[in-house]
Amino acid sequence: MSAFTPFSGQRIAVVGLGRAGLPAAARLAEWGAEVICWDDGAAARAAAEAAGFVLRDPSEGRFTADALLLSPGIPHTLPRPHPAADAARAAGVPILCDVEFLFRAVRASGSQAGFLGITGTNGKSTTTALLHHILVGAGRISEVGGNLGPAALGLNMLGSEGFYTLEMSSYSLERIASVGFKVGVMLNLSPDHLDRHGSMAGYAAAKMNIFARQGREDFAVLGQDDDLSPGMGAGLAARMIPISGYHAVKDGIWAEGRSLRDADGEIADLREAPALPGVHNAQNAAAAAAVALALGLERADVARGLHSFGGLPHRQEQVGEIGGLRFVNDSKATNAESAARALASYDRVIWIAGGTGKEGGIESLVPHFPHIAHAILIGRDGPAFAATLAAHGVAHEVAGTLEAALPAATAAARATGTAVVLLSPAAASWDQFTGFDARGDRFRTLVQAMRAADQGRAA
Repeated sequence: MSAFTPFSGQRIAVVGLGRAGLPAAARLAEWGAEVICWDDGAAARAAAEAAGFVLRDPSEGRFTADALLLSPGIPHTLPRPHPAADAARAAGVPILCDVEFLFRAVRASGSQAGFLGITGTNGKSTTTALLHHILVGAGRISEVGGNLGPAALGLNMLGSEGFYTLEMSSYSLERIASVGFKVGVMLNLSPDHLDRHGSMAGYAAAKMNIFARQGREDFAVLGQDDDLSPGMGAGLAARMIPISGYHAVKDGIWAEGRSLRDADGEIADLREAPALPGVHNAQNAAAAAAVALALGLERADVARGLHSFGGLPHRQEQVGEIGGLRFVNDSKATNAESAARALASYDRVIWIAGGTGKEGGIESLVPHFPHIAHAILIGRDGPAFAATLAAHGVAHEVAGTLEAALPAATAAARATGTAVVLLSPAAASWDQFTGFDARGDRFRTLVQAMRAADQGRAA
């Protein structure tokens, strides 16, 4: 057993033994806790049992644990609480997330490592990764994880000079009890996960926890580019830094075109940051810059980090170029709002879209249709997307699958003189893939195969 046992004498129930759950159980046991594990899936239970954990359904009989660590994807209230959550609530036991346990352990060690939390409906993964990249490039110590992965309880323990750079989902934010973020970032807010939070007010309340327990020595970075986020600044205890991807903000950081600026002038030329195209990424850059400068980094460090950032997979990831035609993988765009951000980043594209559409389909994308030279549609709701495009006079065809879409997109690009093929589906992927990442990986593989074939012909 580890000499560091901050949870000695505590019994913790861990329910949900997936990517984060089983490592969390192992870390808590290492730190002295008596851990009881449960998962509704037989395979996950078998893996936990093979790892030597005690298996017991905490919803059966009297709930005897001191805390419940519930996987973020498992509801504790809406739309229907998991039985373990009901049992914990009835026993008056807190339901927590892994970041809460990490924070408690770090503080128990005597470390004052800074916790940096990034949330928002869109852009939080890119901003989290970008901030971590800037910090490490400037010689600071940073561990990155949370919703972005790896799981919080898989991160290394840091001393007081270090930072935990964490992507925080609303699912995790509603399960923190003592975490106070040195810097909390709220990028934007639009309707999402309403089944889980009950209403837009419930969703916003969960997100507002990013600023809970902050003091006047802390910072609150707040997006100004949507209708809802600016109003979240009222009454905050922390020092607020407003950010925008396209207009000046008093006492904040913003982009004018591709120039990232504050009151002292230009911070960075975003034309030299190819992995951060579009207004939405300009806001992400502003957020990361705001945090870095608040932590004392030099402006040159921030500019260097922005320019050298390589981007994240499936988020406007440039996966190949064939004969001057660029292929961009934005498979993470599982809703129309995300696809709108990608479409707005390019003058003209061949657009590959479709899958399992969300309520409202792509009607909200009508203002962006002039960016579409030709659309290639895939998946279950490809025909429904086609009907919307047809009603607005946008050239399109239904290919059905990615395998059929790539050659069709290439032919359309050549015929229209378009330089970008953009996969930004505006739909979930469950009809054809195991997730948006599998969809994006398949797109990348197909492009690479086409590129290799093209090079073979040229040879």
